[in-house]
Amino acid sequence: MMHERIHRNPEIMVGKPVIRGTRITVELLVRECAAGRSVDEMIADYPHITRSDIRAALDYAARPSSHEGLRAE
Repeated sequence: MMHERIHRNPEIMVGKPVIRGTRITVELLVRECAAGRSVDEMIADYPHITRSDIRAALDYAARPSSHEGLRAE
């Protein structure tokens, strides 16, 4: 899946993936979710992002940890 909402640029947030058009990193949103923050709370804190942005960030973050391509030991 291509992430149209996620952008990487070495000149923005040291190249970390961010929500396009913002300086809000995927990492920040994942940490907020892990801390138990709700989507509504995150949108209240960052009103220029959407539910779709948060879903895209979580999907983007989940890709490297998927089990696709891993061999059982």
